Amino acid sequence: MEKEQMKQRIQDTIYVTIGAFILALAVNIVYLPNQIVAGGASGLSIVLNDLFGWDVAMTLYAINVPLLALCFLLLGKEVGLKTIYGSLVNPFFIWMTASVPPLTNNIFLAALYGGILTGVGLGLVFRGNASTGGSAIVTQIVHKFTNMSLGVAVFVVDGIIIATALFAFPKDSVLFSVISLFIIGRVVDRIQVGMSRSKNLFIISKKYEDIHQLFIKELDKGVTLVPIEGGYTNEPGKLIMAVIPESDFVQVKEAILAIDEAAFFVSLEASEVNGRGFSLKRIMEDYSVDV
Repeated sequence: MEKEQMKQRIQDTIYVTIGAFILALAVNIVYLPNQIVAGGASGLSIVLNDLFGWDVAMTLYAINVPLLALCFLLLGKEVGLKTIYGSLVNPFFIWMTASVPPLTNNIFLAALYGGILTGVGLGLVFRGNASTGGSAIVTQIVHKFTNMSLGVAVFVVDGIIIATALFAFPKDSVLFSVISLFIIGRVVDRIQVGMSRSKNLFIISKKYEDIHQLFIKELDKGVTLVPIEGGYTNEPGKLIMAVIPESDFVQVKEAILAIDEAAFFVSLEASEVNGRGFSLKRIMEDYSVDV
């Protein structure tokens, strides 16, 4: 058990380190040169840098101190310790990458790619069950004590910070900041649930046994059979439930309709799927790779 905990801590530290470095790059090569404030303590630091000339890295350290105390109080010691690491290493990376030339001077591209970089960085830090301090701590607190996803919490908390940019930057910069913030929220949620997309199928058909065999023998997909009763006919039957990769949906749909043109089915997006059929091991086996 102790070995597993150590392995998890090392993995979390790697996530936080890589994420903090990506966040630092986003600040120095995208946001700062283009006067975009996509929320966060780093965004507030960019505003203060423009208004008063304050150093971004030093401002981040000053903002993080009181918020770290709040983190320990509301999120616990384990998260707090990793957040201390993230809040120290992120400003260091910002200082270290300060001389890196801008990625682009096109404000639209800056909003787009800044959002992607920041979303990936934040997503990795959150996967490490930590934050880089600042508003990310507030985001985690909002996520913990409400039903908001991390992506929505980022949008709400950082949206308030973006409003402060109206005191420093032109309206167009602020509007592009909102676009970037929306992208950040989407990317954070995608990093949290994984990049693979799946669909959950619910199928009702009188030929449920034939469809069942189709999934098991021909399509090599797992299914669950749920006893049901028709609300109008009162006839007993079975509901077929299956989770499939989104890329297989058209193939599966056509195979079902080939068996029963009158089959009724509903397709829903599955945001997170775990199990052998969706594991790396299964994917490697499909390509005849020994694992």
